[in-house]
Amino acid sequence: MESELHNFIKVWIQAIILLSYSYLIAKFVGTGIPRLLAILPVVAIFLTLPLHLRTVHLSGTFAFFIAWLANFKLLLFAFGKGPLSDPSLSLKRFLALSSFPIQIQQPKSQPHHKPPFIFPVKALLFAGVLKLYEYDYIHPKGLLLVYCLNIYLCLEMVLAMVAALARTLLGIHLEPQFNEPYLSSSLQDFWGRRWNLMVTKILRPTVYEPTVYVASRLIGRKWASFLGVFATFVVSGLYHEIIFYYLGRVKPTWEITCYFLLHGFCLLLEIFIKKKLGGKFRLPRLISGPLTVGFVMVTTFWLFFPPLLRCNGDKRALQEYAAVATFVKDVSRSLIGKN
Repeated sequence: MESELHNFIKVWIQAIILLSYSYLIAKFVGTGIPRLLAILPVVAIFLTLPLHLRTVHLSGTFAFFIAWLANFKLLLFAFGKGPLSDPSLSLKRFLALSSFPIQIQQPKSQPHHKPPFIFPVKALLFAGVLKLYEYDYIHPKGLLLVYCLNIYLCLEMVLAMVAALARTLLGIHLEPQFNEPYLSSSLQDFWGRRWNLMVTKILRPTVYEPTVYVASRLIGRKWASFLGVFATFVVSGLYHEIIFYYLGRVKPTWEITCYFLLHGFCLLLEIFIKKKLGGKFRLPRLISGPLTVGFVMVTTFWLFFPPLLRCNGDKRALQEYAAVATFVKDVSRSLIGKN
């Protein structure tokens, strides 16, 4: 564990140095192909840095923050677009916005305030979910449900802590990262407005909009938007395959890509039906909500979890939780002993 933390610090130092280079190079190189060529080596190195980490949580988190989101933000930055393109950004804000899954809240957007007890409740729920792993008699299907809760709560806790740190350091209001995805009433609602919103916001300008721009000249705006949505899910699926490779270092089986292709196809079907009906018929939320969440969970059981379980992601994650708990206990005892 100690060597892994050492490697984690090293890759973050390298990431900060390379992001600082990207910030400074923009002062001398204009937007477009010249800046892209100057930044591409950084993008390539960022894709290799997660290979220096072995633990599920550290390698997964770093890959998500740097190999995916930071790379996409840098590609936008090369062409003078995206959250990093504001010329008034200081180096500190540039580093925070590029390395963390955060976005500064726009003045015109409505502030998102959650009750103060929400995150403590979710933290307690997360602790309860981890406690469930101690029971050997949980049915395998029930265990898959526990995995779903584990992944969602872990992601929300990590991203909430990162956002809190960024707010403290920068003194800025940030866009929300999750919006209670279990309340989704449709796939469009789930993927577009509730689940991991930082990914949605970065995929739109990097994948959806360029695809629509090119395709609209060939097949018209109407069908180009459908192609843009599907291309977004394709890229998301491929990037999840890369992250799963970082986690397990095993040859991809493409189940993750199939998961996102299936959701992309079903989302397009949902949009098509809504347009055909013209808003004349909508399922009651009491029906559409459970159907949506049920579909997400069943397809997750079917296509998302198998590659994660084959690389022992669940067992390794539990070992890491135990290692962290032991580390905290040892530090606490040493502090108490000194007092």
